[in-house]
Amino acid sequence: MGTFALSFNFIFFLSIPIFSASALPLSTNSRWVVDENGERVKLACVNWVSHLEPVVAEGLSKQPMDSIAKKIVSLGFNCVRLTWPLYLATNDSLASITVRQSFQSLGLLESISGIVANNPSIIDLSLIQAYQAVVSSLGENKVMVILDNHISKPGWCCSNFDGNGFFGDTFFNPDLWIKGLTQMATLFNGVSNVVGMSLRNELRGQKQNVNDWYRYMEKGAEAVHSANPDVLVILSGLNYDKDLSFLQTRQVNLTFTQKVVFEVHWYAFTDGQAWRNGNPNQICGKVVNNMMRISGFLLEQGWPLFMSEFGVDLRGSNVNDNRYLGCILGVAAELDLDWALWTLVGSYYLREGVVGLNEFYGILNWNWCDVRNSSFLQHLSALQSPFQGPGLSETNPHKVIFHPATGLCVLRKSLLDPLSLGPCSDSDAWKYTPQKTLTLKGTYFCLQADDLGKPAKLGIICTDSNSKWDIISDSRMHLSSKISNGTNVCLDVDSDNTIFVNTCKCMNKDSTCDPESQWFKLVNSTRSSTVTKPYLRINSIFNFPAKDFFWKLLAPVL
Repeated sequence: MGTFALSFNFIFFLSIPIFSASALPLSTNSRWVVDENGERVKLACVNWVSHLEPVVAEGLSKQPMDSIAKKIVSLGFNCVRLTWPLYLATNDSLASITVRQSFQSLGLLESISGIVANNPSIIDLSLIQAYQAVVSSLGENKVMVILDNHISKPGWCCSNFDGNGFFGDTFFNPDLWIKGLTQMATLFNGVSNVVGMSLRNELRGQKQNVNDWYRYMEKGAEAVHSANPDVLVILSGLNYDKDLSFLQTRQVNLTFTQKVVFEVHWYAFTDGQAWRNGNPNQICGKVVNNMMRISGFLLEQGWPLFMSEFGVDLRGSNVNDNRYLGCILGVAAELDLDWALWTLVGSYYLREGVVGLNEFYGILNWNWCDVRNSSFLQHLSALQSPFQGPGLSETNPHKVIFHPATGLCVLRKSLLDPLSLGPCSDSDAWKYTPQKTLTLKGTYFCLQADDLGKPAKLGIICTDSNSKWDIISDSRMHLSSKISNGTNVCLDVDSDNTIFVNTCKCMNKDSTCDPESQWFKLVNSTRSSTVTKPYLRINSIFNFPAKDFFWKLLAPVL
C-alpha cells in the first residue's frame, strides 16, 4: 500500500476551498444537530451516487459539476450524501487510475465524450482526485457533504448475497474497512463543508449480529473521530438500516461525545406491497409504530436520527409509493427529522449492466437538466427548514397544521375568507388545547366544523361539539369533529386548496380508498408565524356602530 500512501499525500494538497460558513463544524445537542453557535442545523440532503463501477459521481457526462451543485442549492437542499466504495480508499490501482481510463475499461466511450465536453478538468484526474473535485465544487456552492461508505467493491447496492453486506463477508474485511475510513477522514480533515461521515450503508446478510455490530462500529467510529474530530460520525443499523432496536438496552461505548448520529432508511418496498394491498390508514399506523419501536425511540433517548434514505418513483404511477409518501412526510414533519432523499441522479453511466439507465427515483430527469416532478418538490419544501430546535424562538411554541399530500399548511387570509392551504412559512400559529379545540394562538378564535361539504370556519364560541377535534384513525392524521346533527366529519381539502368538512374516508378495511386529502399532522413548531390582520375587510363590511362593537370584541385579539 506504499504507493497509495504517496498518492494520498499528493492529493491532500490539492486546492480545496474552505467552506465559508463560520458556524461549521457541526455537533449534536441531545437529539439535534447544531452549528458552532449551538443553533439547529437541519440536514435537508439529497443522495448523489459515486459508488458504481466507474467510481465517478453520476451525471458529469451530462452537466458541469458546478451547474449540478447550483441546481442542488436552487432546489432547496443544503447537503449532499455523497457515496463512495471502500476500495476507492484502500486499493492503489483503483484510486490511481484516471477517469478516462475507468470509463475506457468499461467501454463507456460516450460518457468520456460527455465528460470532456462538460467537465474537461477531471477527465485525466485520478478517481480519488475527481471525487475531491466534486466535494470542492459543492463547497464552493455552500453545500455541506456527508461522505457515505456505501459498499466495498464498486457496484450497485444492495443484496444479501453480494459479499458486501456485513463484517467478514467476501468484500468486507473489517480491518480494511477501518483503514479506508481513516484514509477518507484524514483526506478531508480541514475541508470544512465535509460535515459528517456515514460509516457503512445498509448492513445486511446472514452474518449480521449485534455483538459484531458493537465491536466494529465502535472501532470505526473511534477511527474516524481520531482522524477528523470535526465530522459527525453517523452509525447505521442492521437489516438494511431499518433496525436499531438493540440500542434500547445497550448504547455505544465511545471516548467522544456530541458527534454521534444514527441513521435509518425507510422506503415503501420496505414493507413489500402492503401499501398497495392494504387500507392506507391501517398500514400507515402499523409501519409508523414499528419504525418508532425499532429506530424512532432514539429521539426520545436524546440522539439525532438521520433518515438518510427515502424516496419514491417520481413518475407518480406507483400506488405503493404514492400511499407511503403521505405517511412518511407526515412522520418526518412531526418528528422534524434530518433527512436525505434518494436520489439526485437522473440517469447512470452504467447500472447493473445497463448503460444510461433512467433513474425514476431521481429528482432530475435523464439529461440532468430539468426536474422530473416539480410537484414533488412542493411536498419537500416545508421539510427543508426546521420546525423547532435550539436557536429557534423557544418563547413561541405552537402547532402548525401540515397537509402531507400537498406539503402545505393551513392558513387564513382573513377572518372572513375560508381557511386554505398555503406555504408553511406563512402558516398561522395554532394551539391544541386539552379540551381538543384548535385555537389561533393569542386569540379567542377556534376552528369549527360547519355543515357537511361546507368550508371550515373560525368562531369564538369554542365549547360546542363542532369545535372539538379528535385525532382519529390508525394513521393518527384525521382531524374529526361533529356537526349540528351529530354526524362525525373530518377536515378535508378541495381542488382549490380550501379547507372544508367531509365524510371521514377509509375508516374501515377498504384497500381501494384514498384518505390522503384528509391527512393532517399537528406539528410542534417554534418558527415565527404569520398573523393576517383582518381589520381592512371588517371596516369594509360593517357600519360604524357595528365596527365599534366588533373592535371591542376583537381588541384582545388584534
